[in-house]
Amino acid sequence: MPDDRRTLLADTAIGVLAEAGIRGLTHRAVDRAAKLPPGTTSAYYRTRQALLTALVRRLVALDQAELQEAGSRTPVPRSADELVAGIAALVEQRLTGEGRRRSLARYACAIESVHQPELREILVPRENAGRQVVHDFLAAQGLADAAARAVTLLTCVDGLVFDRLVGGGGVSEQEIRGLVAAALR
Repeated sequence: MPDDRRTLLADTAIGVLAEAGIRGLTHRAVDRAAKLPPGTTSAYYRTRQALLTALVRRLVALDQAELQEAGSRTPVPRSADELVAGIAALVEQRLTGEGRRRSLARYACAIESVHQPELREILVPRENAGRQVVHDFLAAQGLADAAARAVTLLTCVDGLVFDRLVGGGGVSEQEIRGLVAAALR
């Protein structure tokens, strides 16, 4: 039961962070959002730092699982159009519903990690099947520096997601197409 409670609290903390921002992330706010008695969160995570670290670990675990699952069910694209469609689906996922909530929390944590290097270590991008699909597509196009181009492409996509979270709107397929074309040049 304690692990289930810790997961519940970390998941709830992600939501609180997405809704209220870094200053709104408190033990009491998580207790209220989880509909638990006051003091529950602090019993599991004594300090704000412990709560934030648990939140970041859970966020990374959820993101990695999502990317791993997406990559493992997606064959290497046979064309740039297929890659664009796959990236567009991921972007849509990151800008709506639960994905939007996690994206907002992820970016708040990334900013916080500037001041807390231990969080940065947890947030470092990791290899996963989704990233591998992009790399394999670029490598299949004969690009010697496919690994570097994959990182650049995915970083640019991440930038578009951030821009739309902050400024509103969606990412058009045309924008993604332009990024893929640039990666292939």
